[in-house]
Amino acid sequence: MIKFTLKCDQDHQFESWFGSSDDFEKVKSAGHVSCPNCGSEAVEKTLMAPPVRTARKAKQSAELQKAKTEAEKAIAAMRKEVETNSEYVGMNFAKEARSMHDGETEARSIYGEAKLEDAKALIDEGVPVAPLPFVPKRKTN
Repeated sequence: MIKFTLKCDQDHQFESWFGSSDDFEKVKSAGHVSCPNCGSEAVEKTLMAPPVRTARKAKQSAELQKAKTEAEKAIAAMRKEVETNSEYVGMNFAKEARSMHDGETEARSIYGEAKLEDAKALIDEGVPVAPLPFVPKRKTN
């Protein structure tokens, strides 16, 4: 698909996608190209500047991808560490964390899920909790 910059006889510019230059001409000659502003069918292609990827942009993109990959690796390692050394308590996280903090149950490493208001309440109560940068596996596709 090619994005063409088009202009009508009333000087309105707009863009549209076509399979090729020939496709544009076929659709235009069939009367199916009109200006979205005024409805004029006197539409022509105008000069257009295709997006050009400069060396600087390519380098920035590569650096960003590398940083993203490193961050993804770090998150994956953290996930493995948490899942290996902690107990998943699901939606009971707030209850379990509060119970351990209050000394009602034995302290252990846990992770799970909590509603935002429940997490805020835990923090307000001084229960040491922190969000994890990944979604529990049961919620992934």
